[in-house]
Amino acid sequence: MLNESNDRRGVVRLALDRPEVHNAFNAGLIDRLTERFAELADKPPRALVLTGSGRSFSAGADLGWMRSMADADEAANRADAQRLAAMFRALDTLPCPVIARVQGHAFGGGVGLVACCDMAVAATSARFGLTEVRLGLVPATIAPFVIARIGTTHARRWFLTGERFDAAEARRIGLVDSVVADASLDAAIDARLDALLACGPNAVAECKALIRRVDEFDGGTHELDAITAEWIARLRISEEGQAGLRAFLDKRTPDWTRNPDA
Repeated sequence: MLNESNDRRGVVRLALDRPEVHNAFNAGLIDRLTERFAELADKPPRALVLTGSGRSFSAGADLGWMRSMADADEAANRADAQRLAAMFRALDTLPCPVIARVQGHAFGGGVGLVACCDMAVAATSARFGLTEVRLGLVPATIAPFVIARIGTTHARRWFLTGERFDAAEARRIGLVDSVVADASLDAAIDARLDALLACGPNAVAECKALIRRVDEFDGGTHELDAITAEWIARLRISEEGQAGLRAFLDKRTPDWTRNPDA
C-alpha cells in the first residue's frame, strides 16, 4: 500500500501505492499511513516527499470502503472518521518538512493530504476537487486542514459546489504553491529539497513549531513577544545555532550541508 525510498541525505520519498484505484483510501491504507507517520515523527528525516504511484496523487475514498461505511451504523462511521482525522493530524504535525508532489487526480481526501503538507508542487495536468457534496456528504475530517490552507472564502466556493479545478486555480487559492510542467515535476521537487537541505535541520523543525505556536496564540502582544524572544535566545545558544553562526561569520558552509547524516 506504500512504496518508500530513502536517500543518503536523509530524504524519505513515500508514495501511496494503489495505482489501480488511483491511490484511493481504504481502511488499510489509512492505518498504514498513520503508523508510518508516527514512526517518522519519532525519528524525523531531513525531509519527506509525499506522492502517489502511477497516474494520480490520490482520488479520495475507495469505492469498496465507501460501500462498507454506507452499510455501517453511525457509531462505526464515527470511529472510522476519527481514524481518518487522526491520520491527517499525524501528517499535519510531523516535525520534518513535508512536500506534496501532486500529479493526476487529487480529490476529497487527496486534497486533505495536500493541505497537510508544508509545501505542494503540482504538475500542470493535475486536477483537484472537494467532491463530497456530490455524494450528499461533506469534507468534514479534512476541513480543518483545507480551510487553514485556502481560507474560508475559497472553501465556500469549492466545498459547496464540488466542482473540479485545475492546477492553476489550486495555486491561486493557495492549495499548492508551485505549478510546473509535468516533465519538470521531479526537478522542481529536487530544487525544493536542495533549499531545505541547506538549512539547519533543527531550525526547520523549530520553524514548523513556531508557525503553529504563533498561529494558535490567543493571548496578548507582550506575552507573544516574550515567547518569540525566548525562542530565538534558546536557538542562538543551541549547538546547531552556534555552529550556523560560526560558519556564517567564518564565511564557510555549515556542516549540515556537507554531512548527509547531520
